This record gives sequence, structure tokens and C-alpha cells, in this order.
Amino acid sequence: MKIIADYHTHTVFSHGIGTIEDNVKVAKEKGLKTIAISDHGPGHAFYGIKKKRYIDMRKEIDRLKPLYPEVEILLSLEANFMSVDGTLDVDDEMLEIADLIMCGYHFGSTPKKLLLDLKMHLYAFLSRISKSIYEKSKKINTEMMINAMNRYELMAITHPGAKGPIDITKVATVAAEKNVALEVNVKHGHLTVEEIKEALKTDVKFIIGSDAHEPERVGDFDASLKRCIEAGVPIERIVNAG
Repeated sequence: MKIIADYHTHTVFSHGIGTIEDNVKVAKEKGLKTIAISDHGPGHAFYGIKKKRYIDMRKEIDRLKPLYPEVEILLSLEANFMSVDGTLDVDDEMLEIADLIMCGYHFGSTPKKLLLDLKMHLYAFLSRISKSIYEKSKKINTEMMINAMNRYELMAITHPGAKGPIDITKVATVAAEKNVALEVNVKHGHLTVEEIKEALKTDVKFIIGSDAHEPERVGDFDASLKRCIEAGVPIERIVNAG
């Protein structure tokens, strides 16, 4: 199995350490056909990009395209879940200039509705130490992801289940209906083998994401591939396999 695209890479525009061109150069060296730059959306309190910077990213990618014709360079965004109602930190102008949008749950996202959405973060954080809170967190996070898939045209959900528990069957079922892939993320360890096996009972597809924060990690798929192979994922269910 060969992975030909890396849709989840970060740069200095959020909290990566390399430039867009640095990531593209590594993608070219590793023989990738496609690379997406997926820095954090502006709703992340610590790493979020400013909207003007997102426009600058579009300009930089357009500048690089003729210089690296061997690699398709895409402007993506790892948007943040901002609320249980599925709101993401992306506006119409950002959606217009993006090539694709992914979204992920992060503790750093700024709550939209203070009490409700702070509770979402609190439950997710405490879910590791309390079974009852775990179940409450799973219900909230599952609802949040389903709401977002019903509101936006998404390419993928990044590292589902990594920051807070989800009902993988419910999320995967809606993702299959909406043609949203679920990421098997190298860095975070989610989806896990067991989560992948449960998701495989639906028709959902997967992407392998490096979540590279350093240029040299672009195209680093080994850990995720190992989990996919162990779970028995058919190659045709992996969007970026070739």
C-alpha cells in the first residue's frame, strides 16, 4: 500500500516550524503527488491563524504551484469545532479560497456559548477519570461532529476521538452519508485499531494523515498504516492511497 497524498501538514502560519515551501520540498522528495497545508483555524486560542494570514497562505501556494509542478499543492484548513451546535471557525470568504476543509476537536478552541461549550471541554478533559463523565462527553462530542458534518462540506475529520470520546459508529455512519473521511492520525494515535474496526462496519472512508509539524515528518505514515493493516482496511477505503 502506498500513500500518495498528505492532507494534514502544519507550517509556521500556525505552530509548525517549517514554511509552506519546506513542506512542499519534502513532499516532492518523498514522491507524494499531493500535499495540503492544513494550519489551525482562527478559533484556536494559541495556534490559530489570522484571517489575513489565511489569504497570504493562498497567495503563497499560488506562487509555489508553477515552481513545483510535480506536486499538487492545496490550501486546506484544520478548522476547530467551536460549539456543540457544530459551528466551525471558518467564514464564507475562507471557504471560498480554500481547496478543502478538514476539522478537528482541540482544547484550545474558544467557546461560542460560554457555559455549554466550556462544559464540552471540561467533560472531554475529565472523561479519562470518570465513567459517567466519559459517557456525557461521548454524547456531546458525537452530537458536535454530526452537527458539523450536516452544516459544512468537509473533506475529513482529523484525529476523531483523540481529545474526547465519540460514538465511532454514529460518527462514521453520518460521515459515510456525507462523504467525509475519518483520519487515521500518526501523531495522536486515533483512530485506534478498535475504532477503525468499528468504523469499517459502515461505508466510511479513511485518510492517512501525518499531522506533520516539522517538514521532515511530511509523508510519515508508518504508524497509521500499521494500524490500518492490523484493522484490515481495504485499500479502496483509503482516500489517499494509490
